[in-house]
Amino acid sequence: MSPRKVPESIKKRLKKHHQEHLLTFWEQLGPDQQQDLLRQIEDLDFLKTDACVEDFIKKAASASIPADFTAAPFYSNSPCGAEQQQKYAEAIKLGKQLISSGKVAAFVVAGGQGTRLGLDGPKGNFPISPVKNKTLFQIFAETILAVSKKYNAVCPWYIMTSPLNHSETVEIFKKNNYYGLNPDDIFIFQQGTFANFSFDGKILLADKDKISVSPDGHGGSLKALHRSGALKDMKKRGVEFVSYFQIDNPLITIFDPLFIGLHALDNSQISSRAVIKAGPEEKVGSFCIADGKIMVIEYSDLPTKLACRRNPDNSLVFGLASIAIHIINLDFIEQLNAKGLSELKASMFSKRHREPSHPASVSLPLHKAVKKIPHLDCHDNFIVPTEPNGIKLESFIFDALPLASRSIILQTLRGEEFGPVKNASGFDSAQTAKEMMICRAASWLESARVSIPRKPDGSIDCVIEIAPGFALDRDDVKAKQNQICKIAAGDKVYLS
Repeated sequence: MSPRKVPESIKKRLKKHHQEHLLTFWEQLGPDQQQDLLRQIEDLDFLKTDACVEDFIKKAASASIPADFTAAPFYSNSPCGAEQQQKYAEAIKLGKQLISSGKVAAFVVAGGQGTRLGLDGPKGNFPISPVKNKTLFQIFAETILAVSKKYNAVCPWYIMTSPLNHSETVEIFKKNNYYGLNPDDIFIFQQGTFANFSFDGKILLADKDKISVSPDGHGGSLKALHRSGALKDMKKRGVEFVSYFQIDNPLITIFDPLFIGLHALDNSQISSRAVIKAGPEEKVGSFCIADGKIMVIEYSDLPTKLACRRNPDNSLVFGLASIAIHIINLDFIEQLNAKGLSELKASMFSKRHREPSHPASVSLPLHKAVKKIPHLDCHDNFIVPTEPNGIKLESFIFDALPLASRSIILQTLRGEEFGPVKNASGFDSAQTAKEMMICRAASWLESARVSIPRKPDGSIDCVIEIAPGFALDRDDVKAKQNQICKIAAGDKVYLS
């Protein structure tokens, strides 16, 4: 049973770091609640917390861009010239071998809720497919199952949730019998959290016995993979490469032989997929190169003058957009966890961030977000703000790019692999994602000489959904063109 008095060591620690208010309601808590609150306080990294208050709140520090940077080199979506054509063919062959030998694992970051989409629950449970209304989880599961059958391999799936949706996610998979996958090949684990702050640097309370926290961002995945035992599981299976993607993109090609093969051939430690920006003001990060290292500059940090700069052919100089699709070496993730990132990123911080003065950590650089954060104030009033009232800190996976000894970028076509579901309507919404899924399916069918009905304005006059079990790419469709019936205007077509 927890003691009724606060341990002196805890009192001293809180006083030293100016967070004594966390014990405001101590006397009103039961023994179990007291014990839980003590555990939360003991879990806080106060040196890191102090540094963050100093850097992000008192001084309002933010990321700065390098003094000198250029557009990043990249591989185009199709080979240029005979030499590159040969390399792409070699990469595809190697990629297929690596998938077949069980060297590649799928890893999805799925810690978000579907609130903005009108869904009460994990975003992965959002129904999105055009005909069958399959959820994101189901589409990815069927894709992994199809890849496993195509390559006669076990393709394990690692799913990172957050405290917001972990239990619900586990329950969804159980309820759906893991969508036909072997539950032994699915590893569901939680990402870490970071405390939320008021504008005066105080850690907020979510309740009398609960510190207010938020998920630590997709950059926290590198640490969470280690902490959860997922890395250990991968190593036991012989996995060498991790195919990283985010839950909101139903068009993702999880196991792409070309991408995997180029990554391996070039001895890259972390590689990225990219699309050409829709325009200079699109809210996506831009790939660049500084000090010989590939990195991403966030859209909010790239000056408008640079964002609008164009090449002689009128293409944007910084037109290569980050879309959060990566191949990461297992040993690179292990290296970062074993050595701690602070010594590896010293040169990077000297130009982009001010490094908080705390011990070596596996955390990537933190980014500040001003948000509306519900919380309990010290007068026992639960505050639901209508305006931003606090600060959340998170890390981004792309900040691992400059830490790699070698990193490459492979361009992909937006319509083939990037249809994010972020908004309830408008740009990057469920509607636009569905339209892109239909357009991609139509493109695949037309490349196999299947006639697609179209309206006078050229838009598609039918609804098409291709199940992953039927085809994973346009070559699979071509191989099955004799199995496809004629499609008429107004038809709803589901190929499985």
